[in-house]
Amino acid sequence: MAYKTIYPYNNKVLKEYENASDEDLEQALSAGHQVYQQWRTEDPRSRGVVLQKVADLMKQKRTDLAQAMTYDMGKLLTESLGEVDLCIWIAEYYAEHGSYLLQPEPLDTKKGHGYYLKQATGVLVAVEPWNFPLYQVMRVFAPNYMVGNPIILKSASICPTSVQMFADLVQDAGAPKGAFTNLFIDYDQVARAIEDPRVAGVCLTGSERAGASVAQSAGKALKKSTLELGGNDAFIILADADWDELKQVVPQARLYNAGQVCTSSKRFIVMDSMYDQFLELLQAAFSQVKMGDPMDKATTLAPLSSKGAKEKLQSQVDAAIAGGAQVYYGNQPVDLPGQFFQPTILTDIAHDNPIFNQELFGPVASVYRVHDEAEAIALANDSSYGLGGTVFSSDLEHAKKVAAQVETGMSFINAGWSSTPDMPFGGVKNSGYGRELSALGIESFINYHLVLEP
Repeated sequence: MAYKTIYPYNNKVLKEYENASDEDLEQALSAGHQVYQQWRTEDPRSRGVVLQKVADLMKQKRTDLAQAMTYDMGKLLTESLGEVDLCIWIAEYYAEHGSYLLQPEPLDTKKGHGYYLKQATGVLVAVEPWNFPLYQVMRVFAPNYMVGNPIILKSASICPTSVQMFADLVQDAGAPKGAFTNLFIDYDQVARAIEDPRVAGVCLTGSERAGASVAQSAGKALKKSTLELGGNDAFIILADADWDELKQVVPQARLYNAGQVCTSSKRFIVMDSMYDQFLELLQAAFSQVKMGDPMDKATTLAPLSSKGAKEKLQSQVDAAIAGGAQVYYGNQPVDLPGQFFQPTILTDIAHDNPIFNQELFGPVASVYRVHDEAEAIALANDSSYGLGGTVFSSDLEHAKKVAAQVETGMSFINAGWSSTPDMPFGGVKNSGYGRELSALGIESFINYHLVLEP
């Protein structure tokens, strides 16, 4: 069985699931296509009622859903509770605003008056990761449920329990069978689903490698796709940065969710005059974390999601050191049974270091010394990724000018990454394409149907 809940804190297998059969996939495709056909003539406001019910049920089952996520992939219970709250917010946002966002848009042309309808396109295949088991799913589910695009979900194999709980909750909220189907399928079945003529598109959040594979399958089948991939976000600290604010922001910017966030700040780019002071700040923050049971409110740093995640991160750090990087702090074994990784600070990472252009998915910070602002911007952009980034400065107008020069999909001033339903999420370069959340998210898989009157 590929789908298992293994608690990363103690490595215990809590639950196993049977893989879905090809017959299960066929039934999901058939049911999804039938729902799509039914929804084409329905007012989206009726779907908004169901979406609000999803939010209401999530409020009732908030603790159960949060605990399931923590058992699945090990994040702090407090972080899981926050994730459930964000999912509720997203569902309520689209339940309230979805109908308005889907209203026809008028269009006056030299050939006459017209308008364009915003119509569903059909069944979508969603491939979602483990680091935010429900938030990643809700980003795709909520807007597309309002549009009328049924979803077939392939979740990560290490977080089946929380995702299945959510799928059951959607059914309890009154969604028709086929509107949202969670299937424990493999990537061969995903490829076959993408090729199926009843599928209109595919959305994936995951690694660069997975994104390339899915994009290839979608392109071959002439299906639209959106990709939300990795990041190697830069955190630029200008010479006039407020140190008291930095002390509040930096630890969370790197260590939230044990550093397993695509939009975590991973590369800290610091002016030469502040470099030593910043390293001291970072070490002080990293040395104060308390590792332990994620269910314990006193724990501040959770284990990594799996044995494989820990082994990969350790191999990257080892390669960095072999390539000339220095360990300023950390990289010591942790005397706990789970998949814990000591917060680590790496310096002196040259351009030819193996990890210079790699995403470190865990509590490891890379710190770079620069001499001026131009060098900082050039270093931030010297990456194949372009997801998010931060600029820290006491001069907000100047910080905005610097942020505009960084090649990313999202920039944050004097703050680490955050997400709200009305704020679009997405990147450029090898961080993917397309946007989720906000009005842009609801438009990702829409048929803009022009109707013109003479």
